[in-house]
Amino acid sequence: MTAAAPAAKSNVNILGLTKADYKAAPSTLCAGCGHNSIADKVIDATFELGLKQHEVIKLSGIGCSSKSPAYFLGRSHGINTLHGRMPSVATGALMANHQLYGVGVSGDGDTGSIGFGQFKHMVRRNVRMVYIVENNGVYGLTKGQFSATADVGQELKHAGRNELPPLDLCLEAIIADCGFVARSFAGDPKHVTALIKAAFNFPGTAVLDIISPCVTFNDKDDSTKSYAWGKSHDERVNDFTFVMQQDEITVEYEEGETKAVELHDGSQIMLRKLDGKHDPTNRAAAITLLDEAREKQQFITGLIYLNPARASLATAANLIDSPLAWLPESRTRPSRESLDKIVASLK
Repeated sequence: MTAAAPAAKSNVNILGLTKADYKAAPSTLCAGCGHNSIADKVIDATFELGLKQHEVIKLSGIGCSSKSPAYFLGRSHGINTLHGRMPSVATGALMANHQLYGVGVSGDGDTGSIGFGQFKHMVRRNVRMVYIVENNGVYGLTKGQFSATADVGQELKHAGRNELPPLDLCLEAIIADCGFVARSFAGDPKHVTALIKAAFNFPGTAVLDIISPCVTFNDKDDSTKSYAWGKSHDERVNDFTFVMQQDEITVEYEEGETKAVELHDGSQIMLRKLDGKHDPTNRAAAITLLDEAREKQQFITGLIYLNPARASLATAANLIDSPLAWLPESRTRPSRESLDKIVASLK
């Protein structure tokens, strides 16, 4: 698939569309919800990339987070699936037409609880799509119960005290051999936008775990999912610029080591190490980083792991260039004679 073109340097992009053209329905979420900020950054990223909305499919499960696709890309088709079942529906849709861009929005409950098995298997299959987890540590749609990512010792008015350790969805993604794993904070819009742009051009499953504070049920200053915690404890392991393949761009960087990682379509992610320690292409180092951060209760953001070498599911399945959904029935429906041979071979 050819990467999308960069935005023009004006109020319209390469397609002649304005940013308003990438919007959709008004949000019905609580004012100040981090999910709204993430939806806005999806709009920014797709506008700047110049994506054609009819080439994008939006998917979600159930929960506050799963309402987000209604708020961006109003000209794209979307599917709001059952709770935790978005990965399997996304897999089917993107196998039927592997030329689509897929963007799935889920939550820490939709992904970390009822949909955890589906999440892990979609990652191991490496379906080519952007998988955004809007992570707030609670079930906001059902009045604020603890989710699987809730902090140990976290106290909520109606749920009491959480005694169970949290799941680290970035760590789970890396263990499942995901090739693009990043974490960000809804209150850092530039960082979120850059990650989304890079994720759209990644050749497999790109998991973005974005801490998205719930202003109604979980925004206490001592919660690692709150705005106050995110702003004061954000430890960025790297910064980067996404460079499209179509343009020859000269990028000026501040002092510090840089590393260019090329994706399958020729575009590049330019990484700049902030502390000189973490190498996101080192899988063991990424696992160690997350494990140490959990022990120290640190909030690590940035591109945590990157491996573009894995083949996507469509490539591994040897799909032809033409999407299966476009093929005529004569090429997809077996003849009576071929079915008879199959049945006879099983006798």
